Amino acid sequence: MTPEQKSRQQIDRQLEQAGWIVQDYRQMNISAGLGVAVREFPLTTGDADYMLYADAKAIGVVEAKPKGHTLSGVETQSGKYLDGLPARLPNHRLPLPFAFESTGEVTQFTNSLEPDARSRAVFTFLRPEELIRLVKLDKQVRTHLRELPPLNIGHLWRVQIESIQNLETSLAANRPRALIQMATGSGKTFTAVNSCYRLIKYAEARRILFLVDRNNLGKQALNEFQQFISPVNGYKFTEEYTVQHLKKNTIAPASKVCITTIQRLYSMLKGEEDFLEENEEGSLFETENSLFKEPLPVIYNSKIPIETFDFIVVDECHRSIYNIWRQVLEYFDSFLIGLTATPTKQTIGFFGGNMVQDYAHEQAVVDGVNVGYDVYRIETKITKDGAKLAREPGVFVPHRDRRTKSRKYKELDDDLTYTANQLDRDVVAENQIRLVVRTFKEKLPEIFRGRTEVPKTLVFAKTDLHAEDIVRIIREEFGKGNDFCQKITSKSTGKKPDELLSEFRNSYFPRIAVTVDMIATGTDVKPLECLIFMRNIRSLSYFEQMKGRGCRVVDPDVLQSVTPDARHKTHFVIVDAVGVCGADKSATKPLDRKPSVSLDKILNLVAAGAADYDVVSTLASRLSRLDLEVDPIQQAAIKKASGGKSLAELSADLLKGIDPDANTPLAVEKFQVLEGQEPTEEQVAQVEREQMATALKTFHDPKVRDAILAAKRSLEQVIDEQTPDQLLRAGFDAAALEKAQSMLTSFRKFIEDNKDDIEALQVLYSVPYRAGLKFRHVKELAAKLNQPPFFVDPNRPETLGRLWQAYEVVEPEKVRGKGGKQLVDVIALVRHVIDPSTLLAPVGITVEERYQQWMAEKKTAGITFTADQQKWLDAIKDHIASSLNIEQDDLEEVPFNQIGGMGRAYELFGDQLPVILDELNTRLAA
Repeated sequence: MTPEQKSRQQIDRQLEQAGWIVQDYRQMNISAGLGVAVREFPLTTGDADYMLYADAKAIGVVEAKPKGHTLSGVETQSGKYLDGLPARLPNHRLPLPFAFESTGEVTQFTNSLEPDARSRAVFTFLRPEELIRLVKLDKQVRTHLRELPPLNIGHLWRVQIESIQNLETSLAANRPRALIQMATGSGKTFTAVNSCYRLIKYAEARRILFLVDRNNLGKQALNEFQQFISPVNGYKFTEEYTVQHLKKNTIAPASKVCITTIQRLYSMLKGEEDFLEENEEGSLFETENSLFKEPLPVIYNSKIPIETFDFIVVDECHRSIYNIWRQVLEYFDSFLIGLTATPTKQTIGFFGGNMVQDYAHEQAVVDGVNVGYDVYRIETKITKDGAKLAREPGVFVPHRDRRTKSRKYKELDDDLTYTANQLDRDVVAENQIRLVVRTFKEKLPEIFRGRTEVPKTLVFAKTDLHAEDIVRIIREEFGKGNDFCQKITSKSTGKKPDELLSEFRNSYFPRIAVTVDMIATGTDVKPLECLIFMRNIRSLSYFEQMKGRGCRVVDPDVLQSVTPDARHKTHFVIVDAVGVCGADKSATKPLDRKPSVSLDKILNLVAAGAADYDVVSTLASRLSRLDLEVDPIQQAAIKKASGGKSLAELSADLLKGIDPDANTPLAVEKFQVLEGQEPTEEQVAQVEREQMATALKTFHDPKVRDAILAAKRSLEQVIDEQTPDQLLRAGFDAAALEKAQSMLTSFRKFIEDNKDDIEALQVLYSVPYRAGLKFRHVKELAAKLNQPPFFVDPNRPETLGRLWQAYEVVEPEKVRGKGGKQLVDVIALVRHVIDPSTLLAPVGITVEERYQQWMAEKKTAGITFTADQQKWLDAIKDHIASSLNIEQDDLEEVPFNQIGGMGRAYELFGDQLPVILDELNTRLAA
């Protein structure tokens, strides 16, 4: 068989799968079905390899080439055939609108009805129904994309406007892939929903796929669609169009938007009737995919043809989307739109470098969309070096069953030396956890100066069991009850994880949440001010996602409703208890097999539909090893869950699925290979894939996975109660100190360079000092500081907090009180620069102390005030504390006009009013 004949066989098969009846020219019957592909069809311009008839009318051609033949120059040949239909033959339109070029392995498609029509790669052929639909359209989607109406910018801000407009420019240019980078908290999902609405309403997109990282984020996305109100007609998105969050493996015909995970989508393409929601709970960031050397195989599914979606939006494009899952995306003939806060080089490469928006965290901090962060390092000896637990006769050491959590006490067989990497996995050193937690508690006044409440804090743990240890120890060390600290993971019992998360976000309790992965990506808890890392992270992208949980800006009223003593969220703090901020991280993980991949991650991949030789081989090996370690009770539990199969039998089934000696005769039977001949490698490979999928199906059941993991967990952990831990250091890391020192150096230089040009500085530098600073001087000075690295916004007084915090880091002994919350505190900062020997105190504290001193002097002089006069004097003092100055005209403004205004002031103080105002201006603010 020639290479071209082999290609023709594959092309015939693919056409038939896509709903075309393939016929020879001499035997053709164009009414045999809706779609008929006629081989070797004569035209006036030559013979077309295939003429496509849809509903008995010519509609397009297919040009076939042998495997390996480049198709880029073949469009000219097939394009020539579009003009060569003999006269009087029925057709949908002339020239014929559609052309395919294919080798059977690579196929491309040209729709000449599109503007500036060009070929594009497709997974296979479009169905006849789709070509009929396309030819009947007044305008193609790509035509509409060039004619979109102007964007209604009413409810959008600058970055969202730029993102949508740049995306639409890219789509109009027929760029097949586009990537939007928008920092966490800048409104990525709302931007995407706006785009989806415009693509459906104005580009007449038939259906959009909205892919999310895990099921919980699908619920959030659905809520975003449900809350979206059309700027055109006032309808909600879901009132105007059907939005389907897939809970079953069926796409509703009326759906305009389908929200799902890529795991479920892969299950659907494989033809599985159902997919358990439990398999969508884990984040792809937590799923190890390093076992895969190539993307997961995808085959054509006629129930979900390649034209099902016009656009695919990938929300939070995790790198594995473009590694093991990429063929799932590339199956569809769709524009791909990626959304991410943390793109890697691989992500950018997948989207062809077409980043239509590049709005990173650093710029978001400058714009006040995100807050920045400082790193506070806690390092202990055991965290750094591990420890040695010596065997002593007669000394019983606790051993904990990972599954039941019950403890047994027995002697060690030998000395046990454990490394930092074994902590909280093979060995639990409670003193290490306790020292980290105790240090955090004791250092809170240093980390969050001037605060008494424990800020909303999220702790990242290694495992669910590690999380439970941390929760217990936090409650003990803080002396608090259950409400104070809660575990929030996908394995949380009692209240549902979503309920616990809602309480953490909206209520006073819990103050501290401990998680493994559930809140690590995508989940918003805006009042969060502190992240504690008690696990290391090797993936740069995942680490950036985890950091993103803390950077959300929050309205002061919302913050104070859950943390009463917090005025503003100006930054968040990473408490690094494992050295995660200094550890080397890779943007991606190598795609080799690694024996260190944990069993639960392998099972998670299998649950998501992975079926690969290395996965099967590794899982079989792990189960075989586990079979030698578990007891009869655990074996019985596994048998019950798996329908009667032991670990050994499950392992044997897996190995049989990848055994070539077993699969070769199956291939002979399946493909009816003639006696004396061998099946092809491709035929054996197809049988192997089917056998692997069959063997792995058992592990799709969460009960089976849970039983296996329970048996694995039941293997004991040693509890080291003996080894004391030692605190090596606790403080802001060198980078935070260096950053703060650099900011203060820049601030001193700014003051020196501008002391003759800015009026407020002229007044403060005057000798002798002359009174007369007014609030307009303060605003002018603040406006001048609205530049790197200070970024003080006169309209957002809390932005002064970063400069104040720099002094707290560099000169903590000279800072008195939590300042930087009122704009007038910039005067205190300048005064400290002019005279570094003075303590740095908020203007409000200074004014209050001077006011009390002034009142004491009046009392000593025999001057007393009535209750009404005292009320007015207190209000005047407060006004000076926030504005540095008061004039008589101010008495007609809030709050004075609410207690009688200037008239009432003269009633109370008479002719002494101007004297008192001048005196208070001089004494309190000078």
